[in-house]
Amino acid sequence: MKVIWSPLAQARAIEAMDYIAQQRPQVAAAWLEELLERTDALERFAKRRRVVQEIGHPAYREILHAPYRVIYRVDPARVIILTLRHWRRAWDPTEVGVGLSKRAWRRSIR
Repeated sequence: MKVIWSPLAQARAIEAMDYIAQQRPQVAAAWLEELLERTDALERFAKRRRVVQEIGHPAYREILHAPYRVIYRVDPARVIILTLRHWRRAWDPTEVGVGLSKRAWRRSIR
C-alpha cells in the first residue's frame, strides 16, 4: 500500500519540526525522522493502529507521535496522511474531510 501525505499534513509536520527546532534542533531532526519511519510502516501495517475516536469509522486511524496525533485514512490501494494535530487542540472534522462533498474531499487530498 502506498503512503501519501496531504498538503495539510506536510505543512503541519514542517510547522511542528520548526517549533521543536527553536528550542532543541537535534531533537527536531530525530522527531521528524521517527515520524517518517512510523508513517512509512503504514505501507504494511496501516490497519493495526487505532480508529480515530471522534470519527468511529475503521478507515480513519491514527498514530500517536508525541505530542501529535497523525491522522490517516486507509483506502484499498493507499494510505493518506490527512493531518497532524497537537493532542491539546480541539477536534476539527474539516481537517480530515468528514462532512465534505466527495468533490471537495478529492480536491483537499491532492
